[in-house]
Amino acid sequence: MNIKLKILAIGVSLLLLNSCDDDSTSEPPSNPINKIMALGASRVEGDRPEFESFRYELWKDLIENGWTFDFIGTRSDEASYPAFNNNNFDNDHEGRGGWTSGQILGGLNDWLAQTGPPDIVLFSSPGGNDILEGLDYDQGISNINAIIDVLQAKNPNVTIIIEQPAQFTSALMIAVPAYADALERVQQEVVTIATEQSTASSRVIPVDMYTGFSDSLMADLVHYNDAGAEFIATRYYNVLVNILE
Repeated sequence: MNIKLKILAIGVSLLLLNSCDDDSTSEPPSNPINKIMALGASRVEGDRPEFESFRYELWKDLIENGWTFDFIGTRSDEASYPAFNNNNFDNDHEGRGGWTSGQILGGLNDWLAQTGPPDIVLFSSPGGNDILEGLDYDQGISNINAIIDVLQAKNPNVTIIIEQPAQFTSALMIAVPAYADALERVQQEVVTIATEQSTASSRVIPVDMYTGFSDSLMADLVHYNDAGAEFIATRYYNVLVNILE
């Protein structure tokens, strides 16, 4: 097997490993201010110790700086996270490994019915699995816009922080140039989406996750290691400090 095929085989294995696991649980709606929903696929979900989500590092940043907030979602992972400043990690989220934009759109109304509408959404790596699966680009962008429509319909005042997603490893993008091309398109498209979808009461804010990102921040072909999770969390935090009530 040549090196390109080896890289593709590993990537497909990682995608399939995270594609079928959906253990949603119903929770009562949350009432505190600053209800934050992390929404996306495996980069939200994480799978420690194999790879990390940004959620834990972001939670520590928010706790350390005294913010009142609540992470909400129908999912909570079973990984072990150390307590921080005498607080246990709030591991609620809405991340599903391997899910495409169409699948997320299809499940979103039900998840929001269970959690109640968030005040803030962290929309992670929009369309990432669409790219990995070679799905239609325009349909993916349509799904991303529709996801934002659903969030704004549930809460007309919601703030959505949408990623200009971090790239995959350079080896994977060299092996499959279409991945690099699609990621670059999405990174630029997110700015247009944010401009067009923002309203007088609901801001859609792009956050650049790709400038300064490198292979040293990756645990595998597409997921974050500890340093990568901290990198992404810091980018989110720098936006959140201007949004949180």
